[in-house]
Amino acid sequence: MKTEQRPTEPRPGVATMRAIVQDVYGDTADVLRLEEIARPEPGPGEVLVRVQAAGVDRGVWHVMAGLPYPIRLAGYGLRAPKTRVRGSTLAGRVEAVGPDVTTLKPGDEVYGIGEGSFAEYASAPVAKLAPRPANLTFVQAAAVPVSALTALQAVRDHGRVQAGQKVLVIGASGGVGTFAVQIAKAFGAEVTGVCSTAKMDLVRSLGADHVVDYAVGDGLAVGDQRFDVVIDLGGNRPLRQLRRVLTPHGTLVITGGETDGRWLGGTDRQIRAMALSPFVGQKLGSFVASENAADLVVLTGLIESGQVTPAIDRTFPLAEAPAAITYMTDGRPRGKVVVEV
Repeated sequence: MKTEQRPTEPRPGVATMRAIVQDVYGDTADVLRLEEIARPEPGPGEVLVRVQAAGVDRGVWHVMAGLPYPIRLAGYGLRAPKTRVRGSTLAGRVEAVGPDVTTLKPGDEVYGIGEGSFAEYASAPVAKLAPRPANLTFVQAAAVPVSALTALQAVRDHGRVQAGQKVLVIGASGGVGTFAVQIAKAFGAEVTGVCSTAKMDLVRSLGADHVVDYAVGDGLAVGDQRFDVVIDLGGNRPLRQLRRVLTPHGTLVITGGETDGRWLGGTDRQIRAMALSPFVGQKLGSFVASENAADLVVLTGLIESGQVTPAIDRTFPLAEAPAAITYMTDGRPRGKVVVEV
């Protein structure tokens, strides 16, 4: 369960900052506003980061909307958001360290996951931060954490992708998909990406061996090909259709495919996949990404070696963070959207 870190109204003599805040749930970005609030203080095991840039991902929308409803029961606030400031992924410089923190110091440049990153400052657990990759700007680094962690764990831990395997990435042009294509290639796989017509050139540029237009046929116009691993990041295709393009002992990893459902939000498909998996030869499953520094360090290695590069569609200034969320949820981005603070 997430701990409550509710910024208070600034008092005389208290350091303040600009931040994107909300006080009520809503599925459109008009519930967000720019406000001057008190600067947070880092607690035990945390640092205060002066945020240079913050990534925009679907998780931001889910917390903003409070949907699907189980999110509220998971500790985000039953009737209103517990944490007023939106955003979680960040890149910036350590401003101050909390009690017992010895691994980071003021001035260190980091990237990772914090609490309320759509702000000039954010508290972040040391366990979810890593040094900023040397070859990335702050904007590029902010695009990495949540999306690339999800992609890495889908490819490595759940897809168990091996060199020489055939991998299909559905939703290859999105925030997670652009990383999944590159990470699967780094693992030595032959990668086919599925995306819209307008984004096929992007997916090719990321190193995909083949690109499929989801507007053709049933959206999986791969002929008689069968894949060792299918990573489904969107589209809500029926399980039978996904299983049809898997080898008899292939692996399906579902990490996307959201719907407007207010209770399950598309997770019913993941639940059905996991329930069916023990009774078929194929491995069908889903997962919730783990936010941890060790995997950020793995990603840093892939990035600094040139095997993975963030694909950034566009940036928005802090005051336009609500517009950035709308742009992302409309499905327009070719890769990642970033808020520059």
